[in-house]
Amino acid sequence: MFKELNPLIHSQLRLAIMTLLLSVEEADFTYLKEKTNATSGNLSVQLDKLNNAGYIRLTKDFVGRKPRTSCRLTETGKRALEEYIESLKTYFEL
Repeated sequence: MFKELNPLIHSQLRLAIMTLLLSVEEADFTYLKEKTNATSGNLSVQLDKLNNAGYIRLTKDFVGRKPRTSCRLTETGKRALEEYIESLKTYFEL
């Protein structure tokens, strides 16, 4: 039987963000934008959705006079991604 895939993670861009954050301790907005080829607006919206779900933690500060947004995967986000992967595996088991 197929397990339902988490719709919040199932979005291509949100899945890309989550998997990128899994491999690094922290990533800034520019890094994520470059790696995902997302527009600033779309990336910002998707980061807010993941932040509101508690899957990532956003930190906004300044480096000199330039604003900097950085992201970290939370424990809740790691568990959600692990559950998503386990659910996805059920689609390959025959």
